Amino acid sequence: MTRLILATRNSGKLTELKAILADAGLDHELVGADAYPQVPDVKETGVTFAENALLKAHALAKATGLPAVADDSGLCVDVLGGAPGIFSARWAGRHGDDRANLDLLLAQLGDIDDPHRGAHFACAAALALPDGTERVVEGRLLGTLRHTPAGTGGFGYDPVLQPEGETRTCAELTAAEKNAISHRGKAFRALAPVVRELLG
Repeated sequence: MTRLILATRNSGKLTELKAILADAGLDHELVGADAYPQVPDVKETGVTFAENALLKAHALAKATGLPAVADDSGLCVDVLGGAPGIFSARWAGRHGDDRANLDLLLAQLGDIDDPHRGAHFACAAALALPDGTERVVEGRLLGTLRHTPAGTGGFGYDPVLQPEGETRTCAELTAAEKNAISHRGKAFRALAPVVRELLG
């Protein structure tokens, strides 16, 4: 069985990715970056989700000699011209402070009426092999932003994005419901046949 490294140390994301890839029929051994603590975190210096995903996947593949999968994702708000975008995880200044990021975003959108609160989650998922082979695919989840957070599931901006056709936020959906429609679910389901093609 081929070991496939998922370039994340976020346990919530790792659980989500394992579920999505298993549902897509991949039977590879999936491990997180925590299994390789000697590999340093990669600086996300790209200016697109795809560039950042590829940077992380290549760095992990090169450091371990194993195929690596990485993603980069974020929230793109129409009225903010696509921001926070690649800066989603550090929108309030400190990387990974979900609450501060959410509070800042809601404050910035305080005067924006419902018809203009369109937004989407975007995800680029990349596979990199030690020989330099690479593939990248993308997925989106369209929705609108609530004025106040709702729900306790998920992470990041999940409590404020209400997917199109839903009355609940992403944080109010079950894990299975979210994976079925999420940007990350779409991207990784699209990546699964690519993994099968390149790794067998």
